[in-house]
Amino acid sequence: MHLHKWAVVCAVAVGLGGCYPSVPDPKVSAKDSKYLALVPKFDVEVDFLRYQVNYATSEAPGTIVVDTSRHFLYFVLPNGKAIRYGVATGSEAAGWTGEAKVGRKAEWPHWTPPADMLARWPHLKPTAAAGGLTGGPDNPLGARALYLYQNGRDTLYRIHGTNEPETIGRDVSSGCIRMANIDVIDLFNRVAVGAKVIVK
Repeated sequence: MHLHKWAVVCAVAVGLGGCYPSVPDPKVSAKDSKYLALVPKFDVEVDFLRYQVNYATSEAPGTIVVDTSRHFLYFVLPNGKAIRYGVATGSEAAGWTGEAKVGRKAEWPHWTPPADMLARWPHLKPTAAAGGLTGGPDNPLGARALYLYQNGRDTLYRIHGTNEPETIGRDVSSGCIRMANIDVIDLFNRVAVGAKVIVK
């Protein structure tokens, strides 16, 4: 992180009770490095970078809590702490809230446009007819995906990376939670299948 960015975050955070320590980037594979180099670069706003923060909650460590109004995702840690990530959330018409579990996880996941998306955007029908897109830098699910399930069934909502990092901090998705690719890799490495996810 650039020094001036750290100073801004620390100065803002001091008024809230202390500085927010940044969380180092996760180690990535050779495949990750190759694909990440092909994704458009964008400097996410400093407030939406990855930090360890104070976070008072009754939820158990390992839980994911998404605050859609503020565009933050929290991965709950022990001792009143959490890792906070900036996210893009669903547009007002497509926003989803509720409680789910991580049903499965995938690296550089395959993507097939769901039926409701095809109804809104018919130009995606050839992609669906071709069987969807394989994982890679052109895939809208980005580097990793966490598949959200309720009562053992896929909700069709995901927490995933993105090839549009400029959308972080905005309401733009079709209901899924988008993260910067390096952030979703970090979260993917921490979260367990079966983890509780709260989107509010």
